[in-house]
Amino acid sequence: MTTTKQKSFKRLVSVLAAALALFAFSEHAQAQQILLTGPLAGAPAVRKLRLHRQGRFEFAPAVSFTLLDEYQRTILLGARLNYNFTDWLAFGAWGAIGSAIRIPTYLTDQVQAVNAQRQAGPPDTLDRRLTAVNLGPDFKKQLGGIDWVVAPQLTAVPFRGKLALFQSIYLDTDLYFFGGPAFVGLTERKNCDPCAGNFTMGSRVAIAPTFGLGFSFYINKWSALGFEYRGLPFSWNTGGFDTAGGGKDKKFPDNKITNDDRQFSFNQLLTVSYNIYLPFQYRVSE
Repeated sequence: MTTTKQKSFKRLVSVLAAALALFAFSEHAQAQQILLTGPLAGAPAVRKLRLHRQGRFEFAPAVSFTLLDEYQRTILLGARLNYNFTDWLAFGAWGAIGSAIRIPTYLTDQVQAVNAQRQAGPPDTLDRRLTAVNLGPDFKKQLGGIDWVVAPQLTAVPFRGKLALFQSIYLDTDLYFFGGPAFVGLTERKNCDPCAGNFTMGSRVAIAPTFGLGFSFYINKWSALGFEYRGLPFSWNTGGFDTAGGGKDKKFPDNKITNDDRQFSFNQLLTVSYNIYLPFQYRVSE
């Protein structure tokens, strides 16, 4: 009986200890709840926040580089102009000119090297006849190119914070997303039928969506360094080739250049900008 009473007493003590711990935890949770509904209720999460964007115009000269190009790289010179309604929402436009700087890729140089050898041979060879529609004397002159871009866009800034450099230099920074329609001026091979020996280039305007994300690193009260990644998908004939138009599904060459030869391309750009904000003085929150 003594052993049984001792076991019962130990169990009772264990239950009481558990109950006391539960009550203590509940009391602590209740005290935390009172703190949240106390004098700090309704207070902002951050005070004296520097509002780099709110109520300011942003003018950003920029240089954009096309990525993963098949035949020709383009460097676009342009700028972005935004008005920031709040610190997290802006509306504006980005524009650039790409007709000035174009650099052929290594693949283009290789294609032209082989093409030059064929062009130097007799005109009635099989190779010359098979490539008469697709390759002119200079392959580089038939490549499609982006002449200019104008893109109205909406910008949202959901994240902002600080960046520490060498544990001594701190920069305000933000991450933003943008999107809108883009009007793209293109130069590409003109439609023709027949096309053997005809490599005339033509211009047109393509309408495409554009979207991406960027970072702003604020250097001082009125300027920042920006980096952007932009997607610009649309269909165009980058190489000036006859690739489609024939057969039941129009997926085979038809010995002429038409709109069917334009292939979908997810064009990508990387942009570096220097952002200037007007007025020069930013606002500070309460």
